[in-house]
Amino acid sequence: MKKRFLGNSNLEVSALGLGCMGLSHGYGPATDKHQAIELLRAAVERGVTFFDTAEVYGPFLNEEVVGEALKPFRDRVVIATKFGFNCSNENKQQLLNSRPEHIREAVEGSLRRLKTDVIDLLYQHRVDPDVPIEDVAGTIKDLISEGKVKYFGLSEASAQTIRRAHAIQPVTALQSEYSLWWREPEDEILPVLEELGIGFVPFSPLGKGFLTGAINANTTFNDDDFRSKVPRFNAEALEANEQLVTLLADLASQKGVTSAQIALAWLLAQKPWIVPIPGTTKLHRLEENLNAVDVTLTDNDLQKIAHALETVKIVGERYPAALQALINR
Repeated sequence: MKKRFLGNSNLEVSALGLGCMGLSHGYGPATDKHQAIELLRAAVERGVTFFDTAEVYGPFLNEEVVGEALKPFRDRVVIATKFGFNCSNENKQQLLNSRPEHIREAVEGSLRRLKTDVIDLLYQHRVDPDVPIEDVAGTIKDLISEGKVKYFGLSEASAQTIRRAHAIQPVTALQSEYSLWWREPEDEILPVLEELGIGFVPFSPLGKGFLTGAINANTTFNDDDFRSKVPRFNAEALEANEQLVTLLADLASQKGVTSAQIALAWLLAQKPWIVPIPGTTKLHRLEENLNAVDVTLTDNDLQKIAHALETVKIVGERYPAALQALINR
């Protein structure tokens, strides 16, 4: 497995990480615990050293599974987790909370569930408009000095927020959605990250499954599948967006690889400090994704994709309104 550094930091990780959320949150019933542990350990055996979780996934269940699975390999892996929500409120609403005292509570809980004495990379899951980002960054700075956290990250933060946080405590990585069908980070975020030497960790690099070609306008989702509520996954939007899937399938066929591998190789080709974290519950999909690091897209391939993307208009918001409101602009 090839390695990459996140920005100018000395945090080296596998060129592809593993997004663990889907094992217990967001896409239907949680994966059987033993199967989830087997998948995580299979990823380690195949060279993955970067694993992404969060306290809110479950809540709590995902961190527990990741902690148990990776404990035997703790000195070989980088574990990233996140704080920023009230995970234990009675109504189960995902209310933002990045108050310094809550961050400390969240970190203690994550350390316990992850069965570790230090969190490698700690992200603020969503920017809390009620707490100055300077207070958040200052709290993480203290936690780093106390040896409970190694590196600081942000998720779905604006360029201005990134700059303000970075001035207090260097930001090692930003995690946000980025893929062939969500390219907004190219406008303002990528230039700021490059300027400041911050790594980028795209989540949903396969468009929550859409870019694999396994989803079409006839696909339906159960109520416990997050995509059932996402405007971009309603039948009309899926039908309109199939043009992008066709483009990927054609290029994949020409190169003798899969659509998913093209989508991941495209991300890897954008910047050397980008580390996508595709998620899966299936071993064969894990192996397919990991093989993308060996797919080389030529300048001609990238130009062909860029030209084709100019003709594709993506339809549908990527979040329902309530979650869209949490995005820091």
